[in-house]
Amino acid sequence: MDLFSVAVSYLESIDPILAALYATLFTWFITALGAACVFFFKQMNNNTLDGMLGFTGGVMVAASVWSLLIPAIDMSEGTGFEKVIPAVSGFLIGSFFLLGIDKLLPHLHVNFQLEEGIKTPWQKTTLMILAITLHNIPEGLAIGVIFGGVAAGLSEATISDGVILAIAIGLQNFPEGIAVAMPLRRMGLSRKKSFLYGQASALVEPIAGVIGAVAVSMFIPILPYALAFAAGAMIFVVVEEVIPEAQQNKNSDIATIGFIGGFLVMMTLDVVLG
Repeated sequence: MDLFSVAVSYLESIDPILAALYATLFTWFITALGAACVFFFKQMNNNTLDGMLGFTGGVMVAASVWSLLIPAIDMSEGTGFEKVIPAVSGFLIGSFFLLGIDKLLPHLHVNFQLEEGIKTPWQKTTLMILAITLHNIPEGLAIGVIFGGVAAGLSEATISDGVILAIAIGLQNFPEGIAVAMPLRRMGLSRKKSFLYGQASALVEPIAGVIGAVAVSMFIPILPYALAFAAGAMIFVVVEEVIPEAQQNKNSDIATIGFIGGFLVMMTLDVVLG
């Protein structure tokens, strides 16, 4: 039996809310592995980092389509335009929710050139960690709502879907961990502090995952809206943060190839394992 089957079998044997916690703890752990690279390297080649950020964007876009939007549409009632209303509504709400947080939460882009949100005297390190934390909220939520659907007994939501999404998000969390820890190290922080801050940025994922799972399990009709909400939030992050960061060093071809690779990996995982 392969590791994927073992993971699915184990998570099927426990409470789905607890399974959501374990799945999002896994994605946090992968972020920590990425941040741990700071113990071995003081900096990373810009081409490599841009390619990895592009990969992150590709995974997030494909996950939004295959794991979130398509299931949201499939489980909606009605035909024609009526059938896509939950997906459209949830997507818009998720996008504007992240837009609101982006305007209010003080944060700093990885390139240290652009501060956003309410003006604050907080240090650049804090602002950058908040930026990556903002990225991770919809990722944890996306995993959680799938497990919440399982808890609610909906046939459209399965443990294997949640595991596939957790694997995909884990893959793209590795470069995110690097993208936080490496700049912090360049700013003069110790390797230990750079690692601790880097992994801490993903601690919000288990929190968001459990909240999403509990919310959906208690209010079953919101599942299509919740899936689309997570998709809208993730797409906002990709367009607002990930793609611009991947393009900042003028390595557009490398970033684009990384994006294509990430999209294909996520699409393949969803089709083959799903």
